Amino acid sequence: MQRSKQTKQQEVKSMTVGTQIQQAIAGVQSAAASMKTCALETQDQQAKKTFEELAQTMEDALTKLEQRQKYIQEQEPQYN
Repeated sequence: MQRSKQTKQQEVKSMTVGTQIQQAIAGVQSAAASMKTCALETQDQQAKKTFEELAQTMEDALTKLEQRQKYIQEQEPQYN
């Protein structure tokens, strides 16, 4: 267990900032899609509202991550 944790930490350290941002974007996109699916599938109106709000929060986070990614690509090409 300890060895795999160390290996994971080494992998994270060796990833570029650009790669880390790309992975974060993919994760947030997945989370937003899951929240939208849950909102569509539930019959509970309060749960639907909650899922829709969470999806919007994820979309807002996605916008910020994409802005950061663009900045990195323009200003810090060594990290791509």
